[in-house]
Amino acid sequence: MKIGVLLSGGVDSSAALYSLKEQMPDADITAYYLKIWLEDELASLGSCPWEEDLEYARAVCDPVSVPLKVISLQKEYWDRVVSYTVSELRAGRTPSPDIFCNRRIKFGAFMDRVGESLDKVASGHYAVISEENGLFRIRRSPDPIKDQTYFLSHLTQEQASLAMFPVGGMMKEEVRALAHRRDLANKARKDSQGICFLGKIKYSDFVRHYMGEKEGSIIEAETGRVLGTHKGTWFYTIGQRSGLGLSGGPWYVVERNREENVITVAGSPAAAAVARDTFTVVNPNWISGPPAFPARVVLKLRHGPKLIEADVREIESSPDGEQRLEIRMAEADRGIAPGQFAVLYDDDICLGGAMVEDQSLGRS
Repeated sequence: MKIGVLLSGGVDSSAALYSLKEQMPDADITAYYLKIWLEDELASLGSCPWEEDLEYARAVCDPVSVPLKVISLQKEYWDRVVSYTVSELRAGRTPSPDIFCNRRIKFGAFMDRVGESLDKVASGHYAVISEENGLFRIRRSPDPIKDQTYFLSHLTQEQASLAMFPVGGMMKEEVRALAHRRDLANKARKDSQGICFLGKIKYSDFVRHYMGEKEGSIIEAETGRVLGTHKGTWFYTIGQRSGLGLSGGPWYVVERNREENVITVAGSPAAAAVARDTFTVVNPNWISGPPAFPARVVLKLRHGPKLIEADVREIESSPDGEQRLEIRMAEADRGIAPGQFAVLYDDDICLGGAMVEDQSLGRS
């Protein structure tokens, strides 16, 4: 069996490689580093992060004689992920670049480039693949903090059938222990906090590069008084608490008016009062087929351990023919923003995800 391992230079993908070598010693394994750093576009944000990553990747591959190939996907990354992210920001929505990075780059453009030469593609994601009667499902990791099924929710059935997650059934501390046991070069390296493969870039810096800054007012929802200023509505999302720079909080973003460049915030009681338990989503992606509607599910509104019980029903299609669903949650949430994704589960099986629909024009 020929297996390609996506190696980022981080400890998770490196541990996945070593785990795979232990589990399948006779497999023909090749590691791939995907180079998507936009050197011309993002040079102002600092030195190329891929050079250090590639050094770690080589240091991991050499002791076990695994060949390492570098695949350049800068154009594909711009066309399939960055352009979507910038378009969503300009529209006043909240993008999820990592969701599309997985579908369009790691298991998309990469497979378009080398897929015919591989039987499987492995990565360091925290998720579990299962197969029954030829149908492949993506299940949540037993580590609720690290579980990455939220970001894998837009994989297709074909992509799921090719994917392998060698450390997906492990806890993070077990992955670190494996890295120390095998004395991996990156055994103590911190986890990436950036988007996709751009681990050293803060998301706010990425947004600033493409959207710039524009000073506007932060006003209190209940009184209308100006509490402070911000650098652009695109730096914030509904429900956000950190990064506001206001005293007397906690304060939560409850509205963004992109035309007037105004952020509206509220304290805890007022923010809770505008929380929603019902919203609509459009164009869902189903990994292994849709549930029978109406359906009782659990969902994630963002990456993290929190799961919310919900009822889902199919409603009329949007004007362009996209499928629309109404989701009614068992508890309200103050952080539901147009453009973000709701990811649905049947027990631990990730059914797929869908984009939260705009609720009004001119605001989000």
